[in-house]
Amino acid sequence: MKTTENNSWKTVSEIDLIYKTKVKSSERPLITSSRSAWELLRDCWDPNKIELIEQFKVLLLSQSNKVLGIYEASSGGITGTVVDIRLLFAAALKANAVGFIITHNHPSGKTVPSEADRGITRKIKEAGELLDIKLLDHLILTADSYYSFADEGAL
Repeated sequence: MKTTENNSWKTVSEIDLIYKTKVKSSERPLITSSRSAWELLRDCWDPNKIELIEQFKVLLLSQSNKVLGIYEASSGGITGTVVDIRLLFAAALKANAVGFIITHNHPSGKTVPSEADRGITRKIKEAGELLDIKLLDHLILTADSYYSFADEGAL
């Protein structure tokens, strides 16, 4: 609120929400299954890191399951990484995502989800429900295979 008596508005930061893309909608990849998501993510993953450190990424999707972008939520150590759910949803909201797929790699090469994997999936799914942004899947990647929470009925 601007007034002549009070200039406190000059010390308040303005927040601007902008989403810019250089990819036409017709050129965006379409996700039709966990396999198509895994293939896209595997090709985008740094091959020098997939068996070295654990990383957590988010595949942001439009209403028609076209890829809006990939957000790297965290990069950690050999046995784990920490995900700030607030930043994950900040990216989803900024991209105007309607759905998303979370994914992380297991440098060990094993795709079996840990209890921590199951817990973060539940937490992210619940937060997405509040924001009306649907968690479609959680993929655990290795260099040559994957585990899909959705396909296994664990979502």
